[in-house]
Amino acid sequence: MKLKRNIILVGFMGIGKGTTARAFAKEYSIYNIDTDDLIESKENRKVKKIFEEDGEAYFRNLEQMTADWIESSVQGTLISSGGGFYKVDNLSKLGRVVLLDASFEWIHNRILTSDNAQKKLKKRPLFKHPKEAKKLYDERIKIYKSIADVIISVEGKSLDKIIREIAKETDA
Repeated sequence: MKLKRNIILVGFMGIGKGTTARAFAKEYSIYNIDTDDLIESKENRKVKKIFEEDGEAYFRNLEQMTADWIESSVQGTLISSGGGFYKVDNLSKLGRVVLLDASFEWIHNRILTSDNAQKKLKKRPLFKHPKEAKKLYDERIKIYKSIADVIISVEGKSLDKIIREIAKETDA
């Protein structure tokens, strides 16, 4: 398969953007990249460390630089993004924006019941404070829905069903 345009997966942290992107890329033999992985590679440190050492504004600038590179250099690729990547000013120019959508409770439960729950929680320290995480979710969900070209509900669906829906809805 060859994608006509990039597909950009957006959604709240822990919803499964990376997992979905890897499965989609494998199933359809296309490239996939993860914006957080690109940033970690460039900075030679984890996102959590970047936030701790340099703050959110610095990290958001790195996301914008990543988005600019994607716009000028990446085609036919599935891109999984960090939870705040939707803030880049050229998102719609990067490709079809696909929101992976689920309730906060479902996302929180997905993380807590995963095989590697401790690793997932360590990567997402905000979930140690569910009320704060829920507040951020409530702020972002309306924005996510307003910027998405396609919305895919992931609750109660198999990974196979999710990737087939993405393929169908994006004409991949």
